[in-house]
Amino acid sequence: MPNSGLRGPFSLTSAGIDSEVTRTSAGAYALGKTDDQNVFHIHYVGRADSDVATRLKAHVPKWYPQFKFEYYPSAKAAFEKECNLYHDFGPGDNEVHPARPQGASWTCPRCTAFD
Repeated sequence: MPNSGLRGPFSLTSAGIDSEVTRTSAGAYALGKTDDQNVFHIHYVGRADSDVATRLKAHVPKWYPQFKFEYYPSAKAAFEKECNLYHDFGPGDNEVHPARPQGASWTCPRCTAFD
């Protein structure tokens, strides 16, 4: 199984996010849970183009108990990481390929989704 390269897992609660996500930054994340063998199973991947903490907090009411994340220096870098996570892990709760920001002409680093 590939390594996500993300920090965590952490509790997907407002307090858990406030404790671990301490900068306002673009970022990518994975939502899921750790099993009895201490393996984190990714069920959903996403990104934030400017504030990963705020984006993660939008997921708090959902069933996911944990998250992993990483900061990225730009929205484009976060988008590329989200695409790579999507292709590496095939998370079942992502119904479609990650979208690029409106107006961006970026391509997925792994497929031809935007060609």
